[in-house]
Amino acid sequence: MPQEAPLRIGYVPEHFSTPLHFAPSLPCTLKSFPSGTGHMISSLVSNDIDIAIGLTEGWIAGLGRASSSNEHAGYKLVGTYVESPLCWAISTGAARSDIAQEPDPGEWPKGLKGKRMGVSRIGSGSYVMGYVLADMLGWLPSPPASANGEKDKEPFEVMPLQMFDQLRRGVNDRTADFFMWEHFTSKKYFDNGEIRKIGEIYTPWPSWHIVAKDEIVGDTRLEKFFTQLDLGVRYFEEHNDEAIKYISGELDYSEEDAREWLKTVQFAKEVKGVKRSVVDQTLEVLKKAGLVEKDVTADAMIGIKRKE
Repeated sequence: MPQEAPLRIGYVPEHFSTPLHFAPSLPCTLKSFPSGTGHMISSLVSNDIDIAIGLTEGWIAGLGRASSSNEHAGYKLVGTYVESPLCWAISTGAARSDIAQEPDPGEWPKGLKGKRMGVSRIGSGSYVMGYVLADMLGWLPSPPASANGEKDKEPFEVMPLQMFDQLRRGVNDRTADFFMWEHFTSKKYFDNGEIRKIGEIYTPWPSWHIVAKDEIVGDTRLEKFFTQLDLGVRYFEEHNDEAIKYISGELDYSEEDAREWLKTVQFAKEVKGVKRSVVDQTLEVLKKAGLVEKDVTADAMIGIKRKE
């Protein structure tokens, strides 16, 4: 009997990927995506990867856009990776005296309305979270704009800049005015003076989920992947010092930041399956932002459900 080909898994090479690297004998080959969830969606569609671990809002926005356009997304939500929310730092250029210099710390968000927001890709987590921020500040139109409708009422001018280094460069050369990226990944560049933190926002949902191509759902290799990743999470939690050594040595974070991050993160004890309530909650925000149509539901998005 011929040996089954290993699954190809996409991941973001940041501190959150550590349990993946601790997982023993994964039935897959790993493919790094520094530009994030939006790029992995494109790679799932083009059949370059089979499974991916990425940001909740990015996956659901992609599924919602496909449904709104009557297109086949090609992937489904199959697992929960991180239960805790993600802290997105909001950053501008180090010398940008025109952005968020208000003396009252509570006033800084007002200056971002109508500004150029740098994102990695349209539909990425950095894109979606801009609309979560706009929703919190009451800047979204009521009723919500159509996902395929007018763009003249957008709260920001969106500037797709692909990679994290290009986003940092963009806010310094004024291609963009601000951008959002995970706090601890950004912190090194606050500390060295390359960019300046002006605020932060948390996801209102568990931050990382796992998706798989439609034809992989139910595959025995996917089941083995879940089992081995659970072991990787368990090893990570029982060997914090080794995790810190890996994060600070292989992923370019300081030991101090790695230790602080460990205090904030909670990985799923069992990664298999997705809660319907999480998808519904995320869709509610995306609909309010006009990023998906009002009639889109979670029904076809979840490949493997888990108990609430």
